[in-house]
Order: sequence, then structure tokens, then C-alpha cells
Amino acid sequence: MSTSLTTHIASNGVATLTLNRPERHNAFDDGLIVELTEALQALAENPAARVVVLAATGKSFSAGADLGWMKRMASYGEAENLADARKLAQLMHVLDTLPKPTVAAVQGPAYGGGVGLLACCDMVFAAPEAMLALTEVKLGLIPAVISPYVVRKIGSSHARRYFLSAERFTPETALRIGLVHEIAPQDEVSPLAHSWAAQLLINGPASMQAAKQLVAEVADRPICGELNEHCAQRIARQRVSPEGQEGLTAFLEKRPPNWVTQ
Repeated sequence: MSTSLTTHIASNGVATLTLNRPERHNAFDDGLIVELTEALQALAENPAARVVVLAATGKSFSAGADLGWMKRMASYGEAENLADARKLAQLMHVLDTLPKPTVAAVQGPAYGGGVGLLACCDMVFAAPEAMLALTEVKLGLIPAVISPYVVRKIGSSHARRYFLSAERFTPETALRIGLVHEIAPQDEVSPLAHSWAAQLLINGPASMQAAKQLVAEVADRPICGELNEHCAQRIARQRVSPEGQEGLTAFLEKRPPNWVTQ
């Protein structure tokens, strides 16, 4: 059984998915991409998992592409490279659209595809040691598959700089441009991420899923009558949904809603 990825679901519903290839700086290869995709899909379907924390062991969060994988890709033709890239694209899409909150605990450097993972997570907590970079152009490549998620997070101006320069940047810079949400000492990053994950458990599971979808639906759209009507219909449906009814009733009755574990 592979040990490059571990999954643990705590009794409170917080699932921790850990990249566990420290000797390779948690770099991706085709096998890990498939494993991670399947693990995320399994968590999406598992009612015992309500929040997902993405973490890593060792000095690095993820160094991007594994050297051996890169050697294999260099020998592939365009059709084989396309099939390979589609697997990574599927991973990013599955993580980005996961119907549960995702929290990243970034204890060390993240490069290339590792930055893509962070861009797909809902909340990102990083240590001062977590240097970041999008180094693809140094290899004559481009960060194509992760670009929709990274550009959405940091904007086109910052993307132009960091896609073209391939420079390393600090977590403080990542915080400023919107890729990271909070910085904490290295030994506090994982506890902080898990603390936030536990706090998310008091929120309605279906409402958090709907809120994630709402952000995707309204982002970068002009505010107009059509959008306003869409949002009005959204909240109307949520109010009459079972979770909306339970949440409103619990609030009025001054009691915890039924999704909060006592």
C-alpha cells in the first residue's frame, strides 16, 4: 500500500490529507496525482468528513513536479503530454470544487503545482519558511494547468510578474497578494489550520457548500438585474431548505442547530 499520501478523519469530522513524500519534497508524479484526486473524491462522498485539511510532512509543502516524472514527460509526444496534463487538471478541479471547506497548512516551500494546490484551497495558513515560486519558465514551460486558479487568487498583474520572473517570494508577499490568509510560526501552522477547521464545523455543511458555489458564480460578473435576481433566488432557496429552516429555528429558539456536535 502506498505511503505517499495519508488520510485521517478525526471524530469531530476534520479530515487531514497529508502529502507524505518528504524525501522528494512532496513533489508530484503521475501516481501521486491520481492518488490525491481519488482521496479527495472519496472525502467528498464521505459524510464522516466535514472539513478537509491539506498538509505535508518534511521540510517542503510541495516542490511541484517530481524529477523522474519530468524526465518521463520530456520523452512523451504531444498526445501523451496532453493526457498527462489532463490528470493534473482534474486534480485541481476536484480540489477547487470540493463540496466541503478546504484548509491548507503550509509548513514549508511550495513551488509550481504546489502553489496551484494552495490557490484551490478555501483557507491557507503558512509558516515564515514557506517560500513560494512559479518556476516553470525557467524550464522553458508555463504554469498552464494551474493558471486559472492562481490568476483568480492573485490577479493578472501579480500573475504577470510571478509567471514571468519565476522569482521566489515570501509568505508575507503571498499574504499581501491574496494567496495566503495568515502567517504563523512553523510549529503553530498545523494547530492553527486545525483550529479553524474545527470552527468551521459550527456552520451549516450545505450552506458552506452553497457559499463556495456562490463565490464562483458571482466573481468578476458585472452587477446587474440578472445577477441580483440570481442572488435573490439563491437566498430564497436556502431559507426554505432543510438546513436553512433548522438554522433559523435554532437561532430563534436559542439552541445549537442539529449539525453542531455537543
